[in-house]
Amino acid sequence: MTSLRHTAIVKNEAKRLGFAYCGISKAEFLDEEAPRLEHWLKENRHGQMSYMSEHFDKRLDPRKLVPGAKSVVSLLLNYYSPELQNDNSAPKISMYAYGEDYHFVIKRKLAEFVHTLEEQIGRTIDGRAFVDSAPVMDKAWAKKSGLGWIGKNSNLINPKSGSYFFIAELIIDVELEADVAIGDYCGTCTRCIDACPTDAIVAPHVVDGSKCISYFTIELKGAMPETQKGSFQNWMFGCDVCQTVCPWNRFSSPNTEPAFAPSHALLSKSAKEWEEITEEIFQELFRKSAVKRTKFEGLKRNIKFLMND
Repeated sequence: MTSLRHTAIVKNEAKRLGFAYCGISKAEFLDEEAPRLEHWLKENRHGQMSYMSEHFDKRLDPRKLVPGAKSVVSLLLNYYSPELQNDNSAPKISMYAYGEDYHFVIKRKLAEFVHTLEEQIGRTIDGRAFVDSAPVMDKAWAKKSGLGWIGKNSNLINPKSGSYFFIAELIIDVELEADVAIGDYCGTCTRCIDACPTDAIVAPHVVDGSKCISYFTIELKGAMPETQKGSFQNWMFGCDVCQTVCPWNRFSSPNTEPAFAPSHALLSKSAKEWEEITEEIFQELFRKSAVKRTKFEGLKRNIKFLMND
C-alpha cells in the first residue's frame, strides 16, 4: 500500500507542476537498448557527439547513476506552439527553442518536485533529476513507462498528443508502481523517412545523427560540409520536418507554459534582419534561449550557409 500511496503522490505532483504525462518504470538494466546503442555507436551515427559514446554502462543502468535507485519517473512537458515565424522566407528555428531554455524551466520544476515528494513521503530522497544533459536514455524510459512508442523518426510519440515534448526523469530510491508499455502505432507510414531533407533516417527507428540538420546546425564544429548545400530547407537552428509531417501531431495542443511563449522579436524578424544580425542583438534575443548553445558565430555560419545555397 505504501508504494501505491507514493505513486499517487508522484502522479499528482507531476500534474500540479504542469507536466502533460507521467510514467513510472522499475530502475533496472535496459536489456533491449544495449545492443541497439552499441551497434549505433559502432556505425559512428553520433558523428562529433563524442559524449554519446561515454558512460555506456550508466546509460543502460540507472542504478549506476543513482546507487540504490528503485524507480525511474519519466515526465513529458509540452512545447508545441501554433505560432510560427512571420516571414516564410526567413531562416527557421526549431519550435522547441522559441521560448526560454527548457533545461532551466524543467530543472526548476524538478527541484520543486523532489522537495514536495520529500515533504509528503516524510523522508530525504536519494535521487537525481535529469533533463537531456546526462547519460540517460530518456526516450527508452518514457517508452518503457507507457508514455508512447518510439516512432520511425526516433522521437517518442504519444497517441493522444503527438511528439512535441521535452522529456525529463527523476531516478529515485522510492518504490513505486510501474506502468506498462504500449504498442507501436506507426504502422506502414513512412512520411518522416520520405520527408527528411538530408536522408538522416536511414531505416525505420534508426537516425544517423551525423546527417541530421539539428546535428549540423547545433553540434557540428567547424565548416559545414559542401555536400549538404541546398538540403537544409532554410533551417538555421534545429529542424522540425519529421515532426511536422507526422500524422500523430494533428493531436498536438498549444503548450500552457508561460516560459515557452515565443517573443514577438523572434517571430517577426525578416530574412534580411536575420542575415544582418549582430552579436548584440543575438545576446539580447537569445539571453535565456537554447539557441545560445550554437553561439553567435555558429548561428552566423548557419545563416551564411543557407544564403549560399
